[in-house]
Amino acid sequence: MSNGADNFYKSDSVVIQKVAFKNQYNMTVEGDLFLAKNLDKNIKTPAIIVGHPMGAVKEQSANLYATKMAERGFVTLSIDLSFWGGSEGMPRNSVSPDIYAEDFSAAVDYLGTRPFVDRNNIGVIGICGSGSFAISAAKIDPRLKAIATVSMYDMGSANRNALNHSLTLAQRKQIIADAAQQRYVEFTGGEIKYTSGTVHELNKNSTAIEREFYDFYRTPRGEFTPKGQSAQLTTHPTLTSNIKFMNFYPFNDIETISPRPMLFITGENAHSKEFSEDAYQRAAEPKELYVIANAGHVDLYDRVDLIPFDKLFAFFSSNLK
Repeated sequence: MSNGADNFYKSDSVVIQKVAFKNQYNMTVEGDLFLAKNLDKNIKTPAIIVGHPMGAVKEQSANLYATKMAERGFVTLSIDLSFWGGSEGMPRNSVSPDIYAEDFSAAVDYLGTRPFVDRNNIGVIGICGSGSFAISAAKIDPRLKAIATVSMYDMGSANRNALNHSLTLAQRKQIIADAAQQRYVEFTGGEIKYTSGTVHELNKNSTAIEREFYDFYRTPRGEFTPKGQSAQLTTHPTLTSNIKFMNFYPFNDIETISPRPMLFITGENAHSKEFSEDAYQRAAEPKELYVIANAGHVDLYDRVDLIPFDKLFAFFSSNLK
């Protein structure tokens, strides 16, 4: 719990309500709605949707951000992406970038029909992979008026190219071939195979990035196993669905989001910084790249002494009137 880690932070000034709503595919999306105890429900208030890291659930990082922004006066809603956490979708841990993006639009549907929410002032915070899913949604949903990403992963590029474009085309094709063969196994009743995600133990050969994720997902700092899930499967997507990220290009046409503002927050030492920098370069004004000194990728999940909540408050206060 060092360095300000406080993933499971609870606030005495915020009320949490479990909510559920349907996306356009008639799948139930589960969320937590955060309201300040002193919120005047006779006034329409701006709202913010918060998306969790890829492979995580809303209880990991997203609820922390939602709580902190609710303390600052916004109505906030953290969601479990379809196939994860409390949201519907089978098989569990499946990858579907289109449905993930749809979940953000469904969250707008839900918030925009609450009598105490100003439907003309709804923003979004996407953490890690949800940064790319929120951008994908915003490109075709102008109701998302202000878009902020934190420690963003472009899940398309991360799977096609790996970090720093270290994956060769031959390696990519082998991954695709392996997933294609696994489809036969599962189609004929064989066991589902899972991929990537966070390692379950460390050894002398563990990489710095493996250690970084392990410290969050496999320790009391951030470990959370949803009801009905196995601790051995948390964070691991299915192999046969994960290759759908190969066809995911969230930053294509990102400039069309303008003139809605975009804020890209990343850590100075984050292994994922390349994705925020890429999105920033491609986006049109108004845009800002905000780099946190001495911060890594996972640091911005839960280290409250590093997460720039005041910056997020200023961004949304200026752009959600």
